[in-house]
Amino acid sequence: MHHLIRTTVVGSYPFPGWLEFASQHLDQFGPADIEEMIDDAVVAAIHDQVTAGLDVITDGEQTRLDFNLSFYGYIKGISPNESETRRFGPAAHDQRGKHNITETLTAPEGLGVVKEYLRLKRLAPAGPVLKASVPGPYTLSGRLLPNKMYKDRYAITDALLPMVRKELEELVEAGCTEITVDEPSMSCYAYKEDTKRFVKIFNETVEAVVGKCNLSTHLCFGNFKGRPVGYRSIKPMLPDFLDLKVNEIHIEMANREFAEIELLETFASRMNVAVGIIDVKNYYIETVEDVVARIKRCLDYIPAEKLSVAPDCGLSQTARWASRQKLANMVKGAKAVRVML
Repeated sequence: MHHLIRTTVVGSYPFPGWLEFASQHLDQFGPADIEEMIDDAVVAAIHDQVTAGLDVITDGEQTRLDFNLSFYGYIKGISPNESETRRFGPAAHDQRGKHNITETLTAPEGLGVVKEYLRLKRLAPAGPVLKASVPGPYTLSGRLLPNKMYKDRYAITDALLPMVRKELEELVEAGCTEITVDEPSMSCYAYKEDTKRFVKIFNETVEAVVGKCNLSTHLCFGNFKGRPVGYRSIKPMLPDFLDLKVNEIHIEMANREFAEIELLETFASRMNVAVGIIDVKNYYIETVEDVVARIKRCLDYIPAEKLSVAPDCGLSQTARWASRQKLANMVKGAKAVRVML
């Protein structure tokens, strides 16, 4: 059942400080220690989300540290490229690790999301809907460098697409009812790339699970170390993105001061809309009154039964103390508006 004004999250949640420390000293932990550590981190993420009162929760993507457990760790045929990454100076996307492709790309063990979902299922209390987030193949291709075998980003995307598709199918088989396919690279580059091609890639990726789960996509303008990276406008996505085969589209709005909010009406005519009403890039903690006012603005364009509210992006780049307060106020605000309806 879709609650009126459902409260949800994109996927990621900040790591506890001890987890970041431990991830830098993994050589001192055995496999059993690492498993326990991951369970503990997921328990902490669940606790914060359940305490906030969210309708939909995730595992906080606590296993997605930049080591052997994040996605590139599951993909064979790549090696880190140390030469093309800037090390010093202000934080920006050219500091994200790049990888060379050394042989045919494969993922013999899958991408690890099914395992994450089963862990969440084991540790979460009854009540909230459990959601899994999977990066789409175009976004996933972004840190792999083209070579003779894969001549451009689209060729790499084509190679990754079956891996993502298989992961989605296995998630549904494992009982997952709520899946987000994250394609922020598509929204970031909609202004300069072929949006029809983006839609074709997306729909091919999700084809097998359409109608078998509550499927959504997350579109934003980048949040590496709290920095956007794209031309921050929804307009270039329209009308083509209306053809995405999803039940719900999630769009970053708070950080953009709700610019182009009227365009959400177009999306709402075709699908449910999850609006980012909490700014994850700002340490101003939105009050309950702020949240209520923002939801009321959204209701001018989206019917309450089609509206979900969420932070703009995942919370991994926002300190945990702030994430907690922001989520709690978001839920209180949504509940206050429900009572008014």
